[in-house]
Amino acid sequence: MEDSRSDPRGERAGQARPSALWTGHATNRGQWLLAVAGAGCVALGIELAVDSAWVSGLAPLVMSVVGCLAAGLLVLFGTLAFTHVRVRVDHDCLEVRCGHIGLPRRRIPLDQVDAARIVPWISPRTWGGWGYRWRPEMGTAVVVRRGPGLALDLGDGRRFTVTVDDAEGAVRVITARLRPNPARRALGDA
Repeated sequence: MEDSRSDPRGERAGQARPSALWTGHATNRGQWLLAVAGAGCVALGIELAVDSAWVSGLAPLVMSVVGCLAAGLLVLFGTLAFTHVRVRVDHDCLEVRCGHIGLPRRRIPLDQVDAARIVPWISPRTWGGWGYRWRPEMGTAVVVRRGPGLALDLGDGRRFTVTVDDAEGAVRVITARLRPNPARRALGDA
């Protein structure tokens, strides 16, 4: 006997991905320099492991190799994840994918968005650096470069910000997709 309940993942697996209403991206080519530095640390760790002339013992050598490899891989992968960001708005949600493999990724259903607005200047200095950031007073952000971006005010009081080209287009599309919320209207009138 078949189960009458439907599996949302199963239904979506057979369906095509919804068409995008808007797509945008932002790139920071300067972070490739950090990726090169990370690759250099990995190469140094490999060089130390392969061709070591250390006479002071095995422990310092192992610590140096592991330290160079760990620091290099951390810098390399952490940097490559935030050299660019892609933002996609479809009928139901906004999706943000970082880096070449799309991770980290964030999906925000549009029914959870109260408002969308343009942020004329987003700076890594304001957010505490590049990458996926969180500040208690400002919310969450994906910052890959300086410049304009998009901010979403979410229904639970949180805010999500992302640097992206053509933020005006994103705001226009998202605002057109927002459904009026009677509860917000009632609170605003009170």
